[in-house]
Amino acid sequence: MQIEFYGATSGITGSCHILRANGETILLDCGLIQGRREEMEKNHRPFPFSPDEISAVVLSHGHIDHSGRIPLLVKQGYQGPIYAQNATMELCDILLQDSAFLQEKDAQYENKWRKRKGKPFVEPLYTVPDARDALNNLVGLKYREKREILPGISIRFQDAGHILGSSSVEVWLNEKGKQRKIVFSGDLGQYDTPILNDPAVIDEADHVIVESTYGNRRHRDRQNTIEEIGEIISAAAHGKGNLLIPAFSIGRTQEILYYLGKYYDEWDLGRWQVFLDSPMAIRASKVYWEYPHLYDEEATKLRKQINEMPHLRNLKLTESPQESMGINRIKSGAIIISASGMCTGGRIMHHLKHNISRSGAHIMIVGYQAHGTLGRALVDGKSRVKIHGDEYRVKASIHTVGGLSAHADVDDLTRWVGNFRKSSPQMHVVHGEPESKKDLRDLLESELGLKASVPDMGDVLAL
Repeated sequence: MQIEFYGATSGITGSCHILRANGETILLDCGLIQGRREEMEKNHRPFPFSPDEISAVVLSHGHIDHSGRIPLLVKQGYQGPIYAQNATMELCDILLQDSAFLQEKDAQYENKWRKRKGKPFVEPLYTVPDARDALNNLVGLKYREKREILPGISIRFQDAGHILGSSSVEVWLNEKGKQRKIVFSGDLGQYDTPILNDPAVIDEADHVIVESTYGNRRHRDRQNTIEEIGEIISAAAHGKGNLLIPAFSIGRTQEILYYLGKYYDEWDLGRWQVFLDSPMAIRASKVYWEYPHLYDEEATKLRKQINEMPHLRNLKLTESPQESMGINRIKSGAIIISASGMCTGGRIMHHLKHNISRSGAHIMIVGYQAHGTLGRALVDGKSRVKIHGDEYRVKASIHTVGGLSAHADVDDLTRWVGNFRKSSPQMHVVHGEPESKKDLRDLLESELGLKASVPDMGDVLAL
């Protein structure tokens, strides 16, 4: 029995770890590497295993940095099951096909340049048909349902509280009369996040693979964050312009809609036109509304009060390009929620072009902005930015809202790990920047008395 650490060891994205027991090989996640172009080029490198030697894939949740290379795995020969929580299956139907569409578009764009230069064409990493083939292999499980997926190997999903369907994975390995229990945290959510339940308590393991995205940072207090959003909406109303909210389609958008519904009267939202202008976010929001049994207590009560998703009487879902373009004729009084969350593409770019140079407009940043993105340039206070090749002067007011991260902060992480203190498992810290991983490792050892490591890519641990 062994663990091989592969993806999300040298950074945050590309989650993938390998378990071997009883002659079987299991992948925990198979995610896409995201970020700068040189980082994304790593997705084209060969896997450190043959896809046809994999016995099963176990997927913690639908985000592309955890699921996005599954179509490539299937394209290269993997034909086995892909186990996921039921809601994750539905979100993957949206996310993987969208990812494939973007892979095709990127290849088309690259090949236009290559044609002019007389260079050989490139193939997309995978195509929409490849993604559909992968989706056919998904096998859904409920939370807390323990299942033997291979001889001597069982799994169980527990709610991770990160996005709908997100899971921490318990894995039991039995070989030659010996048993080892591995727990993979997946991406953990904050405690007391709206809509979703808190991360489930797991208290026994021999080894725990834990994420560390915010392993050395604390989020802003939730109530202060809510008050800040209300103040921004009020300021935008007085400015008599539009309010743009770039938001990730899965998770962040639904949280924003939830708050707008909950504080509809308090924030005087009746004076606004509210647009959800992202086809993926619209589809994902409908998936969220189909799983009320996964909500926390507060969201369950709100769900019972109304009959449709979400609780916004003036919300308009704009799916077609024509409807989206129509929004840009509105000079004031519109709240526009659109993707992408880091302003790297999508419809939000067109809304920024029409609003960023208006002094009455406001832009509310509600998520992490990676270096090199337009969103990061706005957060950093750049006075001029480029959008689709043209330069624009930034006159709109930029607001950065803390506290809405879907990831656990250092206090949440230590709270979740603290449940294991009696069983004293060995901790393996992954999925974070180098300092974040190191600091969390040191904290787990000094404050919780647990043995912890920061594995490198390719490290193999015998169990």
